Amino acid sequence: MFEQLGLIGCGLMGGSFALAMKKAGLVQRVVGYSKSPSTTERARQLGVIDVEAPSALLAAAGADIVLLAVPVAATEATLKAIKHLVTPQMLIMDVGSTKADVVQAAQRALRDQFGSFVPAHPITGREVSGVEHAEADLYRGRQVILTPTERTLTAQLRRAEGLWTQLGSRVSSMSPESHDASFAAVSHLPHMLAFAMLSSIIGQPQADDLLALAGPGFRDFTRIAASDPKMWRDILRANRDEVLAQSQLFKQALQGLEDAMRASSDQPLEDLITLASHTRAHWRMGAQRGHKDA
Repeated sequence: MFEQLGLIGCGLMGGSFALAMKKAGLVQRVVGYSKSPSTTERARQLGVIDVEAPSALLAAAGADIVLLAVPVAATEATLKAIKHLVTPQMLIMDVGSTKADVVQAAQRALRDQFGSFVPAHPITGREVSGVEHAEADLYRGRQVILTPTERTLTAQLRRAEGLWTQLGSRVSSMSPESHDASFAAVSHLPHMLAFAMLSSIIGQPQADDLLALAGPGFRDFTRIAASDPKMWRDILRANRDEVLAQSQLFKQALQGLEDAMRASSDQPLEDLITLASHTRAHWRMGAQRGHKDA
């Protein structure tokens, strides 16, 4: 049981975390702050938070757990704003989709108190944003990746593992670098491709006619292109090198398909499609991973 959650960022992810803790009976009070006062007020009206704070510092005051649910680019400034209140007894986490940059930002901001910070990435979300869409079960049954470093306090890491487990999440650990390399492949590049796909359509004179003809396949493939633009701008820039490396591999694979289409025989193209089809048919989200390098 935590006495007080200091929630910095009362949107979908942060709001869902607060609701999940309340539903599980793991917190007595939630004090929230968002950059937009109307968001903080709305969060209180919806019962996501109990008390509105006028600043990140006051949201963290008196808290024994603090969650940063802010854009990854805002991590350092947010932690600097609360660093004078951080103690070894306080658990601080984030929910950012990149980790190496977040860890570096936390090291610069928190300095000697960095050990209280446990970087976290819940593998969940929705295409819609805002506290109105927060739900208590958003994290239930989903993976949460923790990326501790050698400076992370063992006690706080264990508290983080226990908390996410009690919220119904499946918890595992990776190094920040391995995390970013992995998610460049399975999350960040797919988002970039979805953005590119839509851009290629809307850049054509007959874009409206093409979109009117699109069916379920187009809907499913481009679903993630509706994600928050500013958040994904920050993610792609923060993990640029890894995403660009994956983009090169994708270009090679695409070139392979194009070459197979031009070949005189049908077999090379069918083989490539068969391999992809077989892999997708046997893939299960959240299957056990072999990594444990942190």
